Amino acid sequence: QVQLVESGGGLVQAGGSLRLSCTASGSIFSFDAGAWYRQAPGKQRELVARITPSGTTDYADNVKGRFTIERDISKNTVFLQMNSLKAEDTAVYYCNTLYRTNLYWGQGIQVTVSS
Repeated sequence: QVQLVESGGGLVQAGGSLRLSCTASGSIFSFDAGAWYRQAPGKQRELVARITPSGTTDYADNVKGRFTIERDISKNTVFLQMNSLKAEDTAVYYCNTLYRTNLYWGQGIQVTVSS
């Protein structure tokens, strides 16, 4: 099994920045690919950013240019650097990874952006 734990969330003012971390443990050999999702009240969970094993990245249109997904494979950690935060970025953020055909999710972490 794989366990994913998010950290780094909290409260930030609009225009500010946060850096989320997702650290994997358990049977995973190399945490080289993952994604960040978020879910706000009354909305469906949406993909925010993802990184593939080759290192390519993809972003939702409404975060493009503001968010960056990164990884430190040696530390089994995927990051989400969030800059120029807006009130509409407020949500619970989840990281996930697909490992050996199984999908694993973190517990979620709250990000609140005050306007």
